[in-house]
Amino acid sequence: MTRKVCVVVTARPSYSRVRSALEAIVDHPGLELQLVVASSALLDRYGSAVSQIEADGFHIDARVFTVVEGETPTTMAKSTGLGLLELATVLDGLEPDVVLSIADRHETIATAVAAAYQNIPLAHLQGGEITGSIDEKVRHAVTKLADLHLVSTELAAERVIRMGEDPATVHVTGCPSIDLAAGILDQPALDFDPLERYGGVGDRLDLSDGYLVVMQHPVTTEYGQARHDVLETLHAVSDVGLPALWFWPNPDAGTDGTSNGIRSFREQEHPHRLHFFKNMAPTDFLRLAYNSLGIVGNSSVAIRECSYLGIPAVNIGTRQHGRERGANVVDVGYDRVAIAGAIRERTGSARTPGDPLYGDGKAGVRIADLLAEVPLRTEKRLTY
Repeated sequence: MTRKVCVVVTARPSYSRVRSALEAIVDHPGLELQLVVASSALLDRYGSAVSQIEADGFHIDARVFTVVEGETPTTMAKSTGLGLLELATVLDGLEPDVVLSIADRHETIATAVAAAYQNIPLAHLQGGEITGSIDEKVRHAVTKLADLHLVSTELAAERVIRMGEDPATVHVTGCPSIDLAAGILDQPALDFDPLERYGGVGDRLDLSDGYLVVMQHPVTTEYGQARHDVLETLHAVSDVGLPALWFWPNPDAGTDGTSNGIRSFREQEHPHRLHFFKNMAPTDFLRLAYNSLGIVGNSSVAIRECSYLGIPAVNIGTRQHGRERGANVVDVGYDRVAIAGAIRERTGSARTPGDPLYGDGKAGVRIADLLAEVPLRTEKRLTY
């Protein structure tokens, strides 16, 4: 009997984290994909990930608008509540056999609660990791609501089991985003002009002598510092003098501060080596990063995919605190002098070998096989 798998994609990074699993689910003879796209993944100002999802050939079964304007802790809570209301209705209509929820964003817990209260088995991708901030609370809360745990690393699996989950429900699959990174190694050349393909805002840059990729998001528990933090990074990148391709932040508490800092810097400093993008196809982004001198900011892509690809990474601040990382990463605080020094050190050093810490490029198929074969249940007996 075919199992209906409902996957809820709520944001730009969520799609890249699950794309290979979506492909494997579609290809699996024992599974039927039900795809729900929600929240910021539907909005143009955050890159309209839904357009890329459709361009990749996926059929969307439902669209759920849940974002409350403001980018504060209060609006995050309200968006979560609205997501719970809307997703409960969607799941009731789709009647899936299992729901797959991704990682740790605030929308993830809305998906988890909507499924759990309707007695729909819940599979959780990327549980057991540590990062700090509200994301970690959400991730662990979803772990306790989930019935099937599809984790990225052995250490993550150990943590989920220590939280009292049945070891039989915990499976180390690797992270599907590494599947995309593995594909980059087969065709590593930068075979497109990012400015021509994606437009963006800023000066026309010459990338032939090297460039940086920058992606910095607000930290939800430090959202009041977001403007200050991004200005430190902007000054550091500008002082280093390398061309930089900068990607817009995720919609979290503090995003307004980050965006305001970027806009004011552009207006006051008139930088000539920065170009800004809203979004990019996941494989295009990874190919762009692979051919760069390094990645700067606080995105998990620097820890996960860039570790696998051996891309030098300067991780700034506390957003990735505690996350397992490879030798490609150097950590630094929000100080422009320290950031600039770390960029010069990373870009002036030899690349580290790729590290398969987060997977071997076959996670999507493993996830699809597990979703098709494992017993599905909603009753839990904790193993304390």
